[in-house]
Amino acid sequence: MRSSLATTRGEIDDALDSLVRRAERAPLFLFLDPCGLTLPLERLVDVLARQRPRHQKWPPTELLMNFSMMAVWRLGGHVRSAKGNSKSLQRFDDVCGGSWWRTYFADAAATPHKEAVAQDAIDAVAAEYARRLEGRTGMLVQSVPFAHSSRKRAVYRLVFATRSQYGLWVFGDKVARARDAWWTTLDAQEEESTGQMSLVPHRPDPAEVTARAVPEIAANLEKLLARTRRPVRLVDHTLDVFGNYCGQVPEAAARTAVQFLHERGKTGPNGAGSRRVREITVSPAAA
Repeated sequence: MRSSLATTRGEIDDALDSLVRRAERAPLFLFLDPCGLTLPLERLVDVLARQRPRHQKWPPTELLMNFSMMAVWRLGGHVRSAKGNSKSLQRFDDVCGGSWWRTYFADAAATPHKEAVAQDAIDAVAAEYARRLEGRTGMLVQSVPFAHSSRKRAVYRLVFATRSQYGLWVFGDKVARARDAWWTTLDAQEEESTGQMSLVPHRPDPAEVTARAVPEIAANLEKLLARTRRPVRLVDHTLDVFGNYCGQVPEAAARTAVQFLHERGKTGPNGAGSRRVREITVSPAAA
């Protein structure tokens, strides 16, 4: 099959409808990496749930988007300031699908520890945005923070939306691997620029993160089995299995969690030896 590619100058919003029409009978992977704010929420809903109907599983539709936490921080300052720019505030209202986000920063302005509360407000706004995007589009949405080091707050969140549990599983695994590689690169760059290794590495030890994750993933899986009372395939329950560690640890952590449960007699026949982790099916322990 032959296809043609073309570059377009101007605003993405002006070209988006045309691009979506060209993908009418093909899978659509919409990647948005704006320098500042992303498209208005209503615009995304139009593309992801109307032009690409929310009940339509084929051809698949997925979104990967950079949600700038630094932009949220700056806009939060406008809320807390009497001289806030009304146009900037309205622009972010459009991005969020309403002015609901302002409440988080208005509350921060009324507390004695304004800066600390405002930083927490950024995370709360990002989480609520992802929840609203999920509700409006009917897609599975996962938002993963990225920071310049494990000691600093996130500069942006990578927001992924899909209608496929399989896609969600692969996203979490790949993001966890990519972030560890990124932090390793940052450490190497610092060593090259200073001529010595950083006393406090940018990245946490992956083995330590996995060690903390495995018991929580095992507990999540145990709850899932108790709720369903039937065998479950891991890839069909990505967020139920990984919980807060989705995008934080690679999929191998799930295999270790299955083994952890099996060794304690909390599952049926062990499926952890399956070739692909995501295809592992775990059964409840016999009564």
